[in-house]
Amino acid sequence: MIHDSSASPLIFGGAAQSPRAALPVLPPLALYIHIPWCVRKCPYCDFNSHAASPVLPEEEYVDALLADLDQDLHAVYGRELSSIFFGGGTPSLFSAEALGRLLKGVEQRIPFASDIEITLEANPGTFEQEKFVAYRALGINRLSIGIQSFQEEKLKALGRIHNGDEAVRAAGMARQAGFDNFNLDLMHGLPDQSLDDALSDLRQAIALKPTHLSWYQLTLEPNTVFWNQPPTLPEDDTLWDIQEAGQALLAEHGYAQYEVSAYAQPGRPARHNLNYWSFGDFIGIGAGAHGKLSHPDGRIVRTWKTRLPKDYLNPAKSFKAGEKALTNEEMPFEFLMNALRLTEGVESRLYPERTGMSLESLAEGRQVAEQSGLLQVEPSRLAATERGQLFLNDLLQTFLS
Repeated sequence: MIHDSSASPLIFGGAAQSPRAALPVLPPLALYIHIPWCVRKCPYCDFNSHAASPVLPEEEYVDALLADLDQDLHAVYGRELSSIFFGGGTPSLFSAEALGRLLKGVEQRIPFASDIEITLEANPGTFEQEKFVAYRALGINRLSIGIQSFQEEKLKALGRIHNGDEAVRAAGMARQAGFDNFNLDLMHGLPDQSLDDALSDLRQAIALKPTHLSWYQLTLEPNTVFWNQPPTLPEDDTLWDIQEAGQALLAEHGYAQYEVSAYAQPGRPARHNLNYWSFGDFIGIGAGAHGKLSHPDGRIVRTWKTRLPKDYLNPAKSFKAGEKALTNEEMPFEFLMNALRLTEGVESRLYPERTGMSLESLAEGRQVAEQSGLLQVEPSRLAATERGQLFLNDLLQTFLS
């Protein structure tokens, strides 16, 4: 498969920039692999996902993914992968044979860290014991299972293809297949959901003993069915009660909140996502995938790939849809919109290490945020206060040029 890399439009922000300091050490490198097909598009979903045909183009898509990766290799030569994340869509629709050929091809191009974390997103409706045993044998060592709810009426409202019993069985099947590290995705603030409904879902999830829980509120996003035909969602007071009671329940059972919507048992945060939030580097391959790569001279470039699967698989079209070098003015916001999602923030030294810019460049915004009670007054860390976590957008606005 031959794709013309010169055909992609290059988009660079701003006028000529004063040079940033060279980066003394490049951040950890991750790989995101997007598999865009799912059994059915959910009405709340704004991800780049598409209803699958009866036969998926597995072979052609794996060929395209490896060719896409080849075009990014020049920017990561000599580095190793600390994590890989298969996202979607529903990556577990692909066979173990296809994912095995892909992982082998990736490792031939970029060495894996000895303790690499490899996560696969899966939905309960796609669980087959034999298939997941084969996934584990490939070296995939973490699952992220899209539960959303265990209650029949809520699952129907969300357009999910599984039922509550299948959701419970999926966690057991994951363990039987050899996965001792898995995440459950669970939503709250669902149509007509009460506090008792939400806590019942959370208790059931905790009873399955996942190592990680992603627990987040349903939001109505543009370009979704729910945006155009909004369901009846809980009142703000109910949403607040759910949030408070749910966080207390998670803490009681040993799940520490380390990010806005991420909770983990001790030592089990998602390393791939931690890399995002600490402004690490990641290659993005697949239809609509995004990437961010740092260069030793201080340049930091974000890229995005062709969105539609039919275009991504078309040899006449480029994999890359665009790229943008971050400007000095954009850097504080770009760094902090990730780092301040972490409940403990990050060490202050990480800002110059990962951006090539001085801490002094944050001084004005930092002072305003501290005086507003949104940022902790702690020179060695950049961390939001509890109030700052609640009003994260307001906090980030203080760092916009």
